[in-house]
Amino acid sequence: MQTYFLISAAVLYLVCALLPSRQGPLIAILTGTAWLLHGVTLWFEVTAPGSLRIGFAAMLSAALWVSVAAYWLENRNYSLDGLRRMVMPSAAVAVALEALFPGNLVALEGKSVMFGWHIAIATLAYSTLTIAAFHAVLMALQESRLHTRTTAGGGFLASALDQLPALLTMEKLLFRMIGFGFVLLSLTVLSGIVFSEQLFGQALKWDHKSVFTLMSWLLFAALLAGRRFRGWRGKTALTFTLAGFATLLLAYVGSRFVFEVVLHRGFV
Repeated sequence: MQTYFLISAAVLYLVCALLPSRQGPLIAILTGTAWLLHGVTLWFEVTAPGSLRIGFAAMLSAALWVSVAAYWLENRNYSLDGLRRMVMPSAAVAVALEALFPGNLVALEGKSVMFGWHIAIATLAYSTLTIAAFHAVLMALQESRLHTRTTAGGGFLASALDQLPALLTMEKLLFRMIGFGFVLLSLTVLSGIVFSEQLFGQALKWDHKSVFTLMSWLLFAALLAGRRFRGWRGKTALTFTLAGFATLLLAYVGSRFVFEVVLHRGFV
């Protein structure tokens, strides 16, 4: 049954990506259905009696699941059809990876209740900054479209870009997402430092995950400070956003991929 749900969710995500924007009500219904199916499969994939399944595919899938929800909510207030063209295929790929790479079971016995909260907050932070990265790419494409616009329609993505809100509105949405994601990332870093021994059974160590997470935190902190005190925007803001996201990707999904797929090792 779970396999059928995975296939259905992936197919519905792809259908949502391909439907023309004029099919708004149908897109909303299919998105909601795919999101629910995705959530059900993710729940049964990640949770197990007395343990938690952690892996790069599960984390990526959870991030895209939250990203789809964020898109759906924001799209009710702003026309973000171009975002749909990127988020939906990515969510379909994440669902497929979830089936191929199930991850590793981590026993919860003897672990602090903070462990579950730490994982949940980290996933939310990663998810929020994932949708911010999608948003930044969309803004870069939108800006490029403004400079290269021709009388011709320009194709599938170009028509979606033309329906986006003004760049200033898109930028406002971007920093709202980054601000929220930064708060969650700060809580993730703080809980990892303060409760390291309770969470992982050892004092905080400077491994690849800690270093990349702190690097990402510093990049987003610099971006928000630059925005506040120096008025950073445009290409500078997009560069910092994508650099911060790429670093966070290396800290979580990238490192888990190396351990699970390349090195065939369990949770670290």
